Amino acid sequence: MAESSGRTLGGPAGWISILIPAGLFLWFAQFIPAVAAGEVLLWRFNWVPSLGVSVGMLLDGLSLTFALLITGIGALVTLYSASYLGGHTHYTRFVCYLLAFMAGMLGLVLSDNLLALFVFWEITTISSYLLIGFNADEEKSRRNALQALLVTGTGGLAFLAGIVLIGTAAGTFELSEIEGSLVDHALYLPIFWLVILGAFTKSAQVPFHFWLPNAMAAPTPVSAYLHSATMVKGGVYLLARMNPTLGGSDIWFWTLVIFGGVTAVFASLLAIRQTDIKQVLAYTTLMALGTLVMFIGVGTEAAILGAMTFLLVHSLYKAALFLMIGVVDHGTGTREATVLRGLWRKMPVTMVAAMLAAASMAGLPPLFGFIGKEFLYKASLEGPALFWVTGCAFAASALMFACAGVVAWRPFTGKLAKTPVEAHEGPVAMLAGPLLLAALGLGLGLAPNYAEPLVGPATTAVLGAPYAVDLYLFKEVNVAFILSLLTFAAGLALYAWHVRLRTALAHFKPRFDPGWDGLMGAVAAGSKGLTRTIQTGQLRRYIFVTFASLAVVVGYAIWRGGLALEIPEMQELRAKHWSVLIFIMAGALLTAFTNSRMTAVAALGVVGVGVALIFIMFGAPDVAITQLLVEVLQVVLVAVAMLKLPQLNTERVNRLRAWDLALSIAIGAMITVVLLAVMQAPLDLRLTEFFEATSAPIAFGRNIVNVILVDFRALDTFGEIAVVVIAALGAFALLRGTKGERS
Repeated sequence: MAESSGRTLGGPAGWISILIPAGLFLWFAQFIPAVAAGEVLLWRFNWVPSLGVSVGMLLDGLSLTFALLITGIGALVTLYSASYLGGHTHYTRFVCYLLAFMAGMLGLVLSDNLLALFVFWEITTISSYLLIGFNADEEKSRRNALQALLVTGTGGLAFLAGIVLIGTAAGTFELSEIEGSLVDHALYLPIFWLVILGAFTKSAQVPFHFWLPNAMAAPTPVSAYLHSATMVKGGVYLLARMNPTLGGSDIWFWTLVIFGGVTAVFASLLAIRQTDIKQVLAYTTLMALGTLVMFIGVGTEAAILGAMTFLLVHSLYKAALFLMIGVVDHGTGTREATVLRGLWRKMPVTMVAAMLAAASMAGLPPLFGFIGKEFLYKASLEGPALFWVTGCAFAASALMFACAGVVAWRPFTGKLAKTPVEAHEGPVAMLAGPLLLAALGLGLGLAPNYAEPLVGPATTAVLGAPYAVDLYLFKEVNVAFILSLLTFAAGLALYAWHVRLRTALAHFKPRFDPGWDGLMGAVAAGSKGLTRTIQTGQLRRYIFVTFASLAVVVGYAIWRGGLALEIPEMQELRAKHWSVLIFIMAGALLTAFTNSRMTAVAALGVVGVGVALIFIMFGAPDVAITQLLVEVLQVVLVAVAMLKLPQLNTERVNRLRAWDLALSIAIGAMITVVLLAVMQAPLDLRLTEFFEATSAPIAFGRNIVNVILVDFRALDTFGEIAVVVIAALGAFALLRGTKGERS
């Protein structure tokens, strides 16, 4: 909650955070007429041209609807935050996190390229982690932020794999260029499951639902923005966007319908058992997400229309209710439904916003929520799996009615109860958002045609074909209307019995959170055990394991490859060549058998000098100079370090020497075999021809070797120079330190 401060609306950071989304909302709003007329706008610029990756902004009905929700609700949330948190010590940091999330979410819904979409997908994951854990001094916030990061991050990795397969199957990563459906492609099943895993973790579908209610540890503006109106709908957006490409199969239908239906009903039951009204809203968010997933899975025209209408309905009333709860918490010091009563006397303006938003949540006419519920019922009655879809929608809607009563009716009616803080109305900046959003729910209910320019194009985008939309409040008494009346009756009964129902459900304790904690504990214990086993602190063991692994991998590759090698003839070797070879072998043998560290280091330096001589004999003086510099520096550095080491345990060294010698011989033999295989392979001159043809016109140099080093392999050359410089600086520092100690 905000601390006392003289700043108005958080100072410059607050005003900037409000003006940016407000300006973006107005900019996107100008495209409503064009998109409503059927236009699809696309802006594109090259991002990584060499890889064929471009960043395109695709603006159709679906992306425009999300963009307006993100920026419009974002502007109201930032206005609310400026009052709610404006005096907080780290408010500027909070603004940066929130705007980063907003940018990530906008990029996600507007990206035409799937790779760019994934980048923005991960930006939302990281920024939401920072926002959930904003109160970093609280262990609960840190724990829940990490949980959200790991669950959604794991799903994001699966989604990335799915993107790669989609690019392979479709031949493009551009959404606007994917033609037709991939249902009949051989890669459809792995693509489907990878995309589903990404979407379900992001939108908290069972069994990945547990992270979302825990994310309510974040400040209330974060809950209102990230976890009701925007971020958690990222998975829903993905499913809606991929519906023309991946939808239409039996596995798509049954997976989305079953998991969505289970999530909707299960989350509604969990909502009833909560006493913290913020937690009640968190679980009803899961209900809404499950409903959206279920109807996207149904996939009929009526189902998609119902889903897109409910998407807009839910965003308006849920953001309003979350912001209202922040006002109540600010004005009373508690969010407990068992404590809050009679607030209408002290908080009448808040009550108006709460009642309007809750009425839309309950689906009461003439609110926009009634229209959304009616269209969902109509779609469930006309589509496949009628009894399952209609039953889940009815059960969830009745429970939502009861939850609306718990959140808005009970706290404001009855006799005024004593609260930790004497109840008082919230400031104007905190009331503006919930009032405006609640009023929009009423206005669009009375004049639903004003929602058609968004709902219609969004439905068209998800279906992949034009679809005319006609939203209305009431036309006739039909089965859907009768179901609505039954929903009201069932909802009233559930609300009347909600205390007893809460008591009964209190005995049901889902094991998801304890299971998660147990899993993380097992991972931590396993990591510690693995660390104790591998990270022994013995450099020799690290080197031995590394090279032993290399020997196994290379040896297996040689064995599987069945290399038939011919030993090269030795007639061309002269006395100078044999002399250098003997010189190198002598150094290697002395290194292997000496019991003195200093002798071993010097002998190893002899091997390096011998290699440098080979480079010189075969016309590579620059490489030879680099080799000599590195060898000299290595000997100096190691020799200085040796002065600080104790004497060798010769008995232990002799015991381990056989293993080290065997491994060294194995590695040397395998490298020799690989080099012989490379030398016997036909010489491919394409690279040589490329450098010959391009050195002068592209790099403006006629010395091909220099051009390769300075231009084509510039980073490699820079790395070599950096190695030498770092080694020289290290040697200088050690020598200077040693000299200082001796003096």
